[in-house]
Amino acid sequence: MIDTSARGLAQQEKPVMGFERPDGDFFSNQRVEKPWGYELLWAYTDVYVGKLLHVNQGESLSLQYHEKKDETIAVLSGEIEMETGPHESEMTKRVMKQGDSVHVRPGTRHRMTALSDCDLLEVSTPELDDVVRLSDKYGREGTSAP
Repeated sequence: MIDTSARGLAQQEKPVMGFERPDGDFFSNQRVEKPWGYELLWAYTDVYVGKLLHVNQGESLSLQYHEKKDETIAVLSGEIEMETGPHESEMTKRVMKQGDSVHVRPGTRHRMTALSDCDLLEVSTPELDDVVRLSDKYGREGTSAP
């Protein structure tokens, strides 16, 4: 449970990447438009975050990694090509379909490309601004901007 006392609210983190922390046990879903589709943040606690990612066919997320963030991604609908590896020169590709999931540990390079319109469920630790972009077709390399 989140501490909703005045002292507890004052100690909570400031919003990250446009997301506001929940007030008490209730949270309103927050949609953030992305160049590849959108994110719907549906859970945000001190220990985990839940997001729905909608990726439009043919679009890709950045080739990226996280220093601390640990995440698991599940395909709810559609198909993605998931690239993962310890380094950009050692990436493997795998087509993921509905029901498939992947655990992305901190430091793992990864990129998702939608082979069709797809919806992904992402559950992670709460470090939303922990994104190191190595390449990005939307010009966001090296940033943690949305």
